[in-house]
Amino acid sequence: MQQRAQHRPAQQHSRAESSRTKSMFLSRALEKILSDKEVKRSQNSQLRKACQVALDEIKAELDKQKDGTVVPPRANYIEADKYVLPFELACQSKSPRIVSTSLDCLQKLIAYGHITGNAPDGRTPGKRLIDRLMETVCNCFQGPQTDEGVQLQIIKALLTAVTSPHIEIHEGTVLLTVRTCYNIYLASRNLINQTTAKATLTQMLNVIFTRMENQAALEAQELEKDRLRLPQQNPSPVPGNQRSGSPRFDRTPTPEPQGSPSPAASSPDLATTSPTSPGPDLDRDPAPDTPPINGEPDGGNTPLNGGAEQITPSTEDGVETSPAGAEPPEEVDKSAESAASCEVEAEQPPTETNSETGGEYPAPPLEETEATPPRVRTEGQQMNGILEDRSSVSSTDLMDAEALQGPHGAARFSHILQKDAFLVFRSLCKLSMKPLAEGPPDPNSTIPLLCRSHELRSKIVSLQLLLSVLQGAGPVFRTHEMFVNAIKQYLCVALSKNGVSSVPEVFELSLAIFLTLLSHFKVHLKMQIEVFFREIFLTILETSTSSFEHKWMVIQTLTRICADAQCVVDIYVNYDCDLNAANIFERLVSDLSKIAQGRSGQELGMTPLQELSLRKKGLECLVSILKCMVEWSKDMYVNPNLQANLGQEHPSDSDGAELKLSELLAGRRDSISSLDSTVSSSMALSQADHPEQYEVIKQQKDIIEHGIELFNKKPKRGIQYLQDQGMLGSAAEDIAQFLHQEERLDTTQVGEFLGENIKFNIESMYCYVDQLDFCGRDFVSALRAFLEGFRLPGEAQKIDRLMEKFAARYLECNQGQTLFASADTAYVLAYSIIMLTTDLHSPQVKNKMTKEQYIKMNRGINDSKDLPEEYLSSIYDEIAGKKIAMKESKEFSITPKSTKQSVASEKQRRLLYNVEMEQMAKTAKALMEAVSHAQAPFFSATHLEHVRPMFKLAWTPLLAAFSVGLQDCDDPEVASLCLEGIRCAIRIASIFNMQLERDAYVQALARFTLLTASSSITEMKQKNIDTIKTLITVAHTDGNYLGSSWHEILRCISQLELAQLIGTGVKTRYISGVVREKEAGIRGLPTGTEEFMPLGLGNLVGSQDKRQMAHIQESVGETSSQSVVVAVDRIFTGSTRLDGNAIVDFVRWLCAVSMDELASVHQARMFSLQKIVEISYYNMNRIRLQWSRIWQVIGDHFNKVGCNPNEDVAIFAVDSLRQLSMKFLEKGELANFRFQKDFLRPFEHIMKKNRSPTIRDMVIRCVAQMVNSQAANIRSGWKNIFSVFHQAASDHDETIVELAFQTTGHIVMNTFQEHFAVAIDSFQDAVKCLSEFVCNAAFPDTSMEAIRLIRHCAKYVSERPQALREYTSDDMNVAPGDRVWVRGWFPILFELSCIINRCKLDVRTRGLTVMFEIMKSYGHTFEKHWWHDLFRIVFRIFDNMKLPEQQTEKTEWMTTTCNHALYAICDVFTQFYEPLSEILLADIFTQLQWCVRQDNEQLARSGTNCLENLVILNGEKFSPEVWNITCSCMLEIFQNTSPHALLTWRPSGQEDDAADGKHFDADFDTQSQSSYDRALSERGHSQMSSDDTWRGKSNARVSDQKLFAGLLIKCVVQLELIQTIDNIVFFPATSKKEDAENMAAAQRDTLEDSEAEGGQAGAEQGMYRHMTSAHLFKLLDCLLESHTFAKDFNSNNEQRTALWRAGFKGKSKPNLLKQETSSLACSLRILFRMYSDIQLQASWPDIQTRLLLVCSEALAYFISLTSESHREAWNSLLMLLLTRTLRLPDEKFKPHASCYYPHLCEMMQFDLIPELRAVLRRFFLRIGCVFRIAAPEGTAVRPPSS
Repeated sequence: MQQRAQHRPAQQHSRAESSRTKSMFLSRALEKILSDKEVKRSQNSQLRKACQVALDEIKAELDKQKDGTVVPPRANYIEADKYVLPFELACQSKSPRIVSTSLDCLQKLIAYGHITGNAPDGRTPGKRLIDRLMETVCNCFQGPQTDEGVQLQIIKALLTAVTSPHIEIHEGTVLLTVRTCYNIYLASRNLINQTTAKATLTQMLNVIFTRMENQAALEAQELEKDRLRLPQQNPSPVPGNQRSGSPRFDRTPTPEPQGSPSPAASSPDLATTSPTSPGPDLDRDPAPDTPPINGEPDGGNTPLNGGAEQITPSTEDGVETSPAGAEPPEEVDKSAESAASCEVEAEQPPTETNSETGGEYPAPPLEETEATPPRVRTEGQQMNGILEDRSSVSSTDLMDAEALQGPHGAARFSHILQKDAFLVFRSLCKLSMKPLAEGPPDPNSTIPLLCRSHELRSKIVSLQLLLSVLQGAGPVFRTHEMFVNAIKQYLCVALSKNGVSSVPEVFELSLAIFLTLLSHFKVHLKMQIEVFFREIFLTILETSTSSFEHKWMVIQTLTRICADAQCVVDIYVNYDCDLNAANIFERLVSDLSKIAQGRSGQELGMTPLQELSLRKKGLECLVSILKCMVEWSKDMYVNPNLQANLGQEHPSDSDGAELKLSELLAGRRDSISSLDSTVSSSMALSQADHPEQYEVIKQQKDIIEHGIELFNKKPKRGIQYLQDQGMLGSAAEDIAQFLHQEERLDTTQVGEFLGENIKFNIESMYCYVDQLDFCGRDFVSALRAFLEGFRLPGEAQKIDRLMEKFAARYLECNQGQTLFASADTAYVLAYSIIMLTTDLHSPQVKNKMTKEQYIKMNRGINDSKDLPEEYLSSIYDEIAGKKIAMKESKEFSITPKSTKQSVASEKQRRLLYNVEMEQMAKTAKALMEAVSHAQAPFFSATHLEHVRPMFKLAWTPLLAAFSVGLQDCDDPEVASLCLEGIRCAIRIASIFNMQLERDAYVQALARFTLLTASSSITEMKQKNIDTIKTLITVAHTDGNYLGSSWHEILRCISQLELAQLIGTGVKTRYISGVVREKEAGIRGLPTGTEEFMPLGLGNLVGSQDKRQMAHIQESVGETSSQSVVVAVDRIFTGSTRLDGNAIVDFVRWLCAVSMDELASVHQARMFSLQKIVEISYYNMNRIRLQWSRIWQVIGDHFNKVGCNPNEDVAIFAVDSLRQLSMKFLEKGELANFRFQKDFLRPFEHIMKKNRSPTIRDMVIRCVAQMVNSQAANIRSGWKNIFSVFHQAASDHDETIVELAFQTTGHIVMNTFQEHFAVAIDSFQDAVKCLSEFVCNAAFPDTSMEAIRLIRHCAKYVSERPQALREYTSDDMNVAPGDRVWVRGWFPILFELSCIINRCKLDVRTRGLTVMFEIMKSYGHTFEKHWWHDLFRIVFRIFDNMKLPEQQTEKTEWMTTTCNHALYAICDVFTQFYEPLSEILLADIFTQLQWCVRQDNEQLARSGTNCLENLVILNGEKFSPEVWNITCSCMLEIFQNTSPHALLTWRPSGQEDDAADGKHFDADFDTQSQSSYDRALSERGHSQMSSDDTWRGKSNARVSDQKLFAGLLIKCVVQLELIQTIDNIVFFPATSKKEDAENMAAAQRDTLEDSEAEGGQAGAEQGMYRHMTSAHLFKLLDCLLESHTFAKDFNSNNEQRTALWRAGFKGKSKPNLLKQETSSLACSLRILFRMYSDIQLQASWPDIQTRLLLVCSEALAYFISLTSESHREAWNSLLMLLLTRTLRLPDEKFKPHASCYYPHLCEMMQFDLIPELRAVLRRFFLRIGCVFRIAAPEGTAVRPPSS
């Protein structure tokens, strides 16, 4: 025990004092012995003498002390031999009394420290006195006959010796004391002695191991202290590990000096450890000359200097965790070889040495030692940073005790105490291995412990002691290489034997020890643990014959293992993910699953109760495993109830309950830490953990296992598969190696493969044999080695090939042998040995071969000679003794055959089981021994990711177990375990996002709620109710991860509501507000159950209503209990805490369930719909990003529900929408967002799709209410609002239209007034909506009012252009300047144009007026390109494609709207000529041409009219280019409207029909043909300009009539055009006015007088002065062309007659007189005007030529006319010609007069009107004058004016 520093000043006195005490004590003891009457006997004379001598000595010594002559000796204990002798003799006495007294005295002397026995023993060198004394004491026990009192005294004395702080015993002596106690326990017949002996043993072991640990801890502490250079006297207490205040207080428990066994001593708590100790063996003396042990080199380990500064860092993989507050301990090299010797340090005076701790610390003052120090170590601190992860590196064989006694034996251990502990531990292991007496005892025997066999008791006690040692194991024991090796080599082998004991107690102890090993030592025992699981645990679980007790104990142990998360994950990582290990985790789970499913009961002859308890345990294990996984991965789990997605609120008080609930699920630590995982946890940081690596290994392993499985069916396929997967090379060597190394291959198949006669197989076989090494082996053992790996195939040829190769290889390896002449000999011999072994050992062979027969059989095989007879004889003997067989482990590890044969009786089953147990024990032991030296690193997992593959592996068996449990077992405990398991499984699948697995578990849960099943709800039991509760809990705690599993859950909740309705007896009509008639009930069913059909209530038909219903209500009653209702509600209220993706899944599935409810055949339900509304409320405060995703789903749902044919449902939907929208709109919206638009979209959709007037009316009312109350907050929502009203605008229901229009009007007049800026985005929609109202023909008043509102909108645009400019939005590509147009003007004008195109006459006229009014009022603000866009709209009015189809309508349209529009366009053009001329002129001309070409006289006239106005009003501003365009335009119109067909037409039946077709095509406007065709039949009168209306004659062809109508219009247009040109050039002077003036002048006879003013005035008027001669000539060309055409027609009498006959133009024959005359008149006026224009003086000659030509032609034509009426038509024309010529000055008049003269003379012969005659008179007079033929009388000719 640890000792204390002494304070010397006070010591002298106490020494003297104690010396006196001791003397008194001794003398009293000796006297007591002497006084015994037995001593008087003669055989005790020696004893008497010895006592006497000793007493005298003492007296003498005391006297000296009194005199003060001698300084008292420093030693306060007895050394001398003479004192010991009397006790020795007394103990050897035959008298129990003396022995007792003697032992008692010794015990007290030792306890009070009066004997230390440190002096060397005089008799036997190398031993100390105390060793002799101990032997003496032990020898007192002489077997069972020893006196019982003596037995007790021996026990006391030994315990005191071991526990006393004053003496030290080691090695053999310690072993001896322990062995004696052990023997007393076994041999004593007294129960008290037995109990005492056992308690003493426990205490001794405790002390031995505790001392070892403390010494190491102290050493480490000292080293640490040196390192920190602290003063040595006062080591500071280690933080957190010592409760007493005194820093110098002894830390080691000291047993009471009386040797009574202390009950506390057996507790494992005593193994005190110090958390700072970095390693147990630091403070050692260097031993550089220590030779290697057992030939192992000592290299690589630097010996440490005792207490030196430098600490050699270990090369092993350890990083320890530091305790709180302490310095991180250094890494320390701890391998056993660099041990230091334990001699006492020389400097210290021998008297002060406390040899027990290696002599480095002073002995304590006695007073202090008496006190028992506080017990320091508590369970919690065990983890506190002790370094336990040293995997041992050396695999040196442990020596026996004798070997260890050798000179260098102790070098293995850094301290003698470690050796003591080691020896004791090893002997206990060996004791536990002793076999029991033959014949297994009856496991159910009730023999009391006393009467059991020695061996059994020995075994049990040794196992109990081992268990207590292991449970209290401290850091040295756990990490020291020697101990770890001892555990591997002795303990594990012992366990493998006892682990299959049929004695329950032994079995149970073995399991307990195994658990302890697993918890403390698994780091070192990877292979051993595998053997345990594989060969013992799982085999017992899997074999059908094993007894219930065994299974029960195994499963109890597994419960502990499965509860430790670290352990479970480590098992998976180290075995299932190791290519060379068995899949323990996988097998464990599937075995447990089978047990949990209760598949094992019948075969075992268990009672049902036993089976149930086993099932429960199995389930418990599975649930534990899952809980461990949950615990392991808990950092990845986000509890939705701890996070709010709505920024503001904190979890309220009501959430407290939820948190508790989720903590419950999180698998509390206490369920986990039931196994103490110290080792692994301290190792946690030792190396990085890469789950990916393990997954890869696991995949490879699966591939290999699959390959082996294939191989064992068909070798070739297995090899092929492994090669394809890249796990096996293609060379024969690789395959041979695979066959050698892979032990799981079926040996028969290996044999078959090697024996095949295929080239590749033979190659592989050769390689296989060549890889074996037969060097130095005798022939039979070589053959055995060869046949170990596979089973020989049956075919002779195959065996032949194998033997041949074997023989060759054998000789190749043993070339020096002389026995065989050649390989042939070896081959034949090998064959014969095979035959021999078959013959001797096969049960089928009846007559066995004798040795002689065998020798005879082998005659002459050695190159015709014989092999030596003794050689063959020895072969025969060996084979007879032991058959050639495969490797043991191979035979056994072929897993236990699942003998499913029915066992006849229990007894037979027992026998069978015992045989199997034997077999298991044999296998396990063989395997344990095989792995006892193997080094396999054990990896401690830390990464969360391991759980994923673990779960992937285990989920199916787990699901099977839980499903079966729920399905067929009504036990509440089973159900609750299954449900808890499913819950954990869902959690894991969720966290790792394993959808398939998650859905499977959720579906299983849903199935067992019975809510969605087809089975009847009447079968609902408590377990189903619990399932419902579990489902709700899952929804609550794992909502974030459920994804599509929400569907199942929400479906159940929906059905649950139905069940609650039944449970509470609610009748149908309350479900969805629809009252049903009584008769609606199905016959025989209570009314109101029809809608419960889906719940399987259909089978109730025909039963008595009342009782049945009551029963249902009872069974379903609990579903509506308060707790369930609240929990369901919490799912919906808690939806706010789901994360962004989860809430979308939740909502999506809720909507899906809602659709199912509404589609229900029996009765639509609105439960989920209500819930959707609720959760929309709850979640509205989420961030917009999440909310818009949620609404996408919900909005879509409302779209569908709002159109539900059931009006109640739709009304509910619309009303809910309204409420939600009001709440949503209250939040407002920032610029450029579109959330409101998305939110309100369902209103639009419902309005569009639902035709029910009620619903439509309701939608409008809802929207109107929103507008009235929330107008200020609406932003993007306006779009939807207008869209809804747009839908309403075209309705036929007056109230709907009225209401919608009122609200729209309110918005436009008031809301826009206040909030125009935010409504800009929907301004277009507003206008569109108004235009829709306008177009609803049913309500004309509304239409007119709506147009007024559109006009009002224009006012907004003009007043607030800035708002439009500044408004930014999606169409950012629109330049800021154009925004006013794009957002403001364009929509208004466009919609007006649409109104014009769609509405009835009065409305469209109003629309047209407003449209042009707006242009005129606000056009000054328009940009050029806006105008361009605008006129593209305006011209649509004239678009043929858009015109009405009906001819009458079309005509009306053209005469009204087009007409109106044309004039308006011209007005606008004139008003805004500047901006418009460049961009629009050409378009306008094109449009005018179009009008002129239509078959509508009115329109055609308007077209020419407008052209005229346009030019007259704006001509002054025209540039020459514009005049060019204008003239070209007129030219084109002339050409297009020339009625050529008049000349070419032929009546039908004449040969040139084809020609008129062509003409007709060319001239008749094709676009209007179709409408003409259609309209012809309906048409009454065409609006013709001719005075006499035209009626088609019956014989006229339809096409002719059409043609004639068109031609007529063309004629009219020609006339109009001539007039137009006239007006343009001379406006305001008109030809009519001039003609009239000419006439008047002729009447007054003042022609020449008027000429002057006429000329002057004319010069200023019209467009003439703005046009160049080129332009004028162009116009002249048109006019003359027109004139020529008319002339031609009028002269063609025949054609005119034909036309007239065909029905063209009424009463008289058709003519073109007006065209003929007016065109010529206009030409003449222009020519004369040009002729008198000074500016054109240069071109007067050209003009004159032209003028002369035209005039002379005209006169010639006139003269040729025959018809009177025709000539009449020319009157005014001739007047014009003559008057104008007369006005010319003389020099110009001359050429004219001379040219016209003959014609004028001709004219005289006609009967002319007086005016004309007057003019002619003047003309001739003038000629006379000018040509000087005659002079007028009395008047002089006026000179020319110009």
